[in-house]
Amino acid sequence: MSIITLTTDYGLKDHFVGALKGKLLSEFREATIIDISHNIDAFNVAEAAYIIGAAYNSFPKGTVHLIGVDIELNTENQHIAMQWNDQYFICADNGILSMLIQKIVPQKLVAINIHDRLPNDATDLDVFVKVACHLAKGGLLNVIGKEIKAIKEVTELQALVHDNQIKGNVIYIDYLGNVVTNIPKKLFLEIGKSRPYELKFKNQIIKTILPKYSDIGISSNYPLKDHEGQKLAIFNEAGFLEIAIFRSNPETVGSASSLLGLNYRDVVTIEFGS
Repeated sequence: MSIITLTTDYGLKDHFVGALKGKLLSEFREATIIDISHNIDAFNVAEAAYIIGAAYNSFPKGTVHLIGVDIELNTENQHIAMQWNDQYFICADNGILSMLIQKIVPQKLVAINIHDRLPNDATDLDVFVKVACHLAKGGLLNVIGKEIKAIKEVTELQALVHDNQIKGNVIYIDYLGNVVTNIPKKLFLEIGKSRPYELKFKNQIIKTILPKYSDIGISSNYPLKDHEGQKLAIFNEAGFLEIAIFRSNPETVGSASSLLGLNYRDVVTIEFGS
């Protein structure tokens, strides 16, 4: 089975997602096409990197991930394809992959160079379709690109360590209004070394990061229902610090984003005791 996943900022109102799938099937009818998300905020490479990072590990080896976010070929962003963790990723060199792989070296990385082999009216998406189908059929990266050693790095939204503090930012808000930061659990454990800590944001403090949502009532004699509406923090399934309101509903009572005033790029810090 040849799997091609799609992650874009195209939304679902227009024809773009359907047309993309049509182009893929016209090129490779046997492909299995799976949507990861088409609701990435427009041109938001940090959000795209988080979504891909949270999802890719659920797919088998050889899966091809087409990332259609900020893909226009220009003097700043070339088109690239990468083999990493035995899967393939196709996108523009706009920082998405640097945020995804961080310090893990890719197995192979190429700058796509097939543009002049396609018709003059071929779009950037047509290039991605051609490359995705080639790789899904078992083709090699060096057929569609020239090997490169480095990609554009985006550091502004990576968590920073200073003395006894980790400083991070909000990188994603999910459909329940839960707020995801770029602070990974691995970094928290490395820097924290089991010391006491305080999580701070917007004049708010959380002193305990819970293993899971329902643990908010683990040290209480009250039923879980009585804890509804309380703020909490966990490391989510993707391994990043998440701030939430227990059993919130953004359509009725609000969410961590709306009730705590947290938005994309807002600062969240963890301060450790000495």
